[in-house]
Amino acid sequence: MLLRILLFVGLAIFVYFGVRRIWKDWSNKFNHDAEEAKRLARERDKLERQRTDVIDLKRGDDGTYRPKDGSDADKRH
Repeated sequence: MLLRILLFVGLAIFVYFGVRRIWKDWSNKFNHDAEEAKRLARERDKLERQRTDVIDLKRGDDGTYRPKDGSDADKRH
């Protein structure tokens, strides 16, 4: 009887630590993938800002976005 209890307790401990390990590994993988996606998005945004057809906008007091200044209003022409 004692052997059966010890066996079930040991098995429960192995299952608990196994599930914990899998949970931790998957969480780390998902966190790493999210960080990588953010890094790639930042790089893409930096490259897009350097393009000549992108206009830099500034939010005005009334909440409307407008070009930063008149000379830099439209870089396409």
